[in-house]
Parts: sequence; structure tokens; C-alpha cells
Amino acid sequence: MNEVINEEVLERTIQRAREKNIIIPTYEQMRDPSKVPEKIKEELKSIGLWDLHPRNLFRITWKNEPVKYGGGFNGVNYVEIPHELSGVKARIFILLGKFFPTGSHKVGATFGPLVERLIRGAFDPTRQKALWPSTGNYCRGGAYDSNLLGCKSIAVLPEGMSKERFEWLHSIGAEIYATPGVESNVKEVFDKTKELKEKYPEEVVVLNQFEDFGNPIWHYAVTGPAMEEVFLENAGKDDRFSGLFLTQGSAGTLASGNYLKGRYPKIRIAAGEALQCPTLLYNGFGAHRIEGIGDKHVPWVMDVKNLDMVSAIDDEATMHILRLFNEPEGRRFLKKIAKDSELVDRLDVLGISSIANILGAIKMAKYYELTEQDFVFTVATDSMELYQSRIQELKDAYGAYTEIDAAGDFERFLMGTSTDWVLEMSYYDKKRIHNLKYFTWIEQQGKTIEELNAQWYDETYWLNRFESYKNWDKLIQQFNERVGLIKDFI
Repeated sequence: MNEVINEEVLERTIQRAREKNIIIPTYEQMRDPSKVPEKIKEELKSIGLWDLHPRNLFRITWKNEPVKYGGGFNGVNYVEIPHELSGVKARIFILLGKFFPTGSHKVGATFGPLVERLIRGAFDPTRQKALWPSTGNYCRGGAYDSNLLGCKSIAVLPEGMSKERFEWLHSIGAEIYATPGVESNVKEVFDKTKELKEKYPEEVVVLNQFEDFGNPIWHYAVTGPAMEEVFLENAGKDDRFSGLFLTQGSAGTLASGNYLKGRYPKIRIAAGEALQCPTLLYNGFGAHRIEGIGDKHVPWVMDVKNLDMVSAIDDEATMHILRLFNEPEGRRFLKKIAKDSELVDRLDVLGISSIANILGAIKMAKYYELTEQDFVFTVATDSMELYQSRIQELKDAYGAYTEIDAAGDFERFLMGTSTDWVLEMSYYDKKRIHNLKYFTWIEQQGKTIEELNAQWYDETYWLNRFESYKNWDKLIQQFNERVGLIKDFI
């Protein structure tokens, strides 16, 4: 990883941080907020979770108290899907992204790419803009982190994403470019990004989640340990950490699997995608409605060799369960099934891609015939907060949601989840998917064939990159000391 220091730019960045009252948290503090200085915790008591305040950088953690204003830190935020709603014996746990600033864990995925540059003078906040290519939440997280870190931001995302995303980006002052298409039209996002970079080569710095290792490094350092903590909190002596299912997206969250496989070598890791765009499964293409899992390419930062399975999720199932979980008649029906009515009332903590992740976890549990002693983990990237317009669109398309609809959706799309469209991968299945990187990253994006081969053959390639956060923590500490504000909080 590049750790060259540009002292001239770094000095300007330090001055900007003094002016903007910026202190940067370490990865160790995001992983374990008990290490955050007590005076910073006190200051957070007067700050809202979504406020544009630099101290909210310390809320880039899975352990925020789940309140909108003034919260501290507690354990990892998660829910367990009970057997009566999953239809499987295995225990399925979901880490909740709702209680991050912006309502999505993407503020973590965007932290690394920007901060890693700021702390070594590779990004000049006084002269440059951070460009965040995205299919939604990543550019939201990037715009938010940019604001807190005293940087200007550019969001590039498909025009077909939910209107709430665009409204929020406007409200935060981001410069926005909407590209043709929907969730799966990633190339169009790349094309616009390239155009802007060529037009403003000195002003624009591209922070691409699909190729920037700051994205998966955050999940390796923070998300993987959070999952392990929940497992240890709930597991008995004979229980097993058996599975991790995550929709592909930028592949950032999948790096939590690299951490977990180092701790639990027998764990199986599955990457999911939309059936309507089965790139990993069939080298396929198409459009789909599962917002947050952009596809039609294999991310540069995805360690394909670390995967054990790929699985496709039908977006029709996802959208029907969206209504089941959120419509009043759907919840009334579920309360007849589930013992925990309080959980049913909280199902809006799960956004669209979160529902796809649940379906994938169920598929995984059924495929491997997992038992009550097996734990399967996934994440809820965001909640329904930014998808209310989608529920209205479904009402307009299909009419009012009834108890009969709820019963049908429950049996067909939840209990009826099958092991169709699943591939347990051999060595050459993995290599086929890895080789797909060539067409996006070598032919289109200027990566080298030497590094592509290193990703496959060099046994140290991935671990060296993921472990680099430890060096970044040292640079963050040095940066904070030079800014000089941290001494007032220790």
C-alpha cells in the first residue's frame, strides 16, 4: 500500500483540521469505542446521530447506542431472525447499519479511502474534491465523511436510484451527477467518473469503492470483529460459526470474511447477487431492483479465492418480502407466526439489500443442512428510511396489501426459499470469476495483469493489504497530535 508522505499538502490538511475542529478516530477505536477518550464521549451527548459535526467521525462503529440524539456506545447492534420466520434450524444474525450516521455502514467503507489519503498528504482538502462513484449508499457515506473532514464532494450514481437518496445528497451540499440506468448500470457510473477526472485532472480525486482497498480494510478491521463479538456473546460451547452470506456489491463487506476465516477456518463464505443479473453465477447481465448490490462486473477488491459459494436472489422475492415486512397487514400476519412481536414491529431496520441478505442466509442454511448449533451472519447495510417511495410504488402497481397477500408471500417467498441458483465453487469456478476482473479492470480501468495474477497466486497479497490498517492507525495518531486538538480530550 502507498504510504508516501507529501509534507506540503499534509501541512495544509492539518491546518484545515484545526480550523474545522477535526479529530480522526483510529480503526482500533471504531472497532472498540471503549478506547474513545471520555471527553469525546461527553461531547457526543449533545450531538445528533446524523448531525454534520466532526465528532460524529467517532460514531463510525457498529456499537452506537440506537438513538437519534446524544447517544453513547453499547454492544453491537444486531437482530436475530427467529426460526419461525426463517424456516431453518440455523441461527441467523444480522448486524444493523441503521444506527450509523446517515443510516448506513457505508460511512465506514468511505472512511478508509479518504482518511488514508488525508493523513499522508495525498488529498488536498483546500484544492480538491472527493468523487464517490456509487449506486447509492457509498456516495452518501462519502459525502457525509467528506463534510465532516472538511472536504468537498462529488456524487455519481444511477438516475434510477430512490428519490430519497438524491434529496439527501442535495441537502448535504454534494455536487451530483446522475447517470443512465439503475442498480446494475455500474459501467455508466465508471464512464462519467472517467469523464470528470479527465476534465478536471488536478481538482478531482476518484475514491472508487470497487477498487480502493480502504473500503474492504474497514470491514476487515471493524465488521469482522463485530460479528465475532456477537457470536461469542450468543454461542454455547458446542456452537459453530458456520456461515457468512453477503450480497456482492462493492465486495467491501466480504472482507469481513477474510478476518473471520482466519479465526474460524471451517466457516463457509457466500457472495450473493440478483438473479436478474447473474454475473458471478453465469457471467450474465441485466437489471434488477435490489438497491445496493451493483453488479455486471467483479470488484477489484474482492478476494474471490476466499469464497466458497455464490448464490442468486430473485428480486421479485425481495420486493414481496419488503411489503410483508413493512405493510400493516403483513406485520399483523407475522405477529401470528412469530413469538417476538417486538421484532416484527422493528422489521423496518432492514432495507432492500438486507432482505436479499436474509434470503441468501436462508439458502445457505438449507444448502448445507445447518442445525441449531450453526450460526450464519449477514448485514443490513441500511434500513427502510430511504425506501418509503418504493413501498408506494408497489402499492400503485399491485394495489392494497391484504392478509391473503401476506400469507402467500410468507409461504412462497420466505418459507419457500429454495437452493436453486446456488453454486458451491471448485478451484476453477473461483478462477473463472476472478478472471472476469480482466475485462473491467485491465481493459477498461488501467490495472496491470501482474497485479491481477498476484491477487490469485501471491499468498500474502490480501493479508498484507487488510492488515495495513495498523500502520494507518499510527499515521492517524501522528496526524491528530500535529493538529493539536486531541490533547484537550485526553
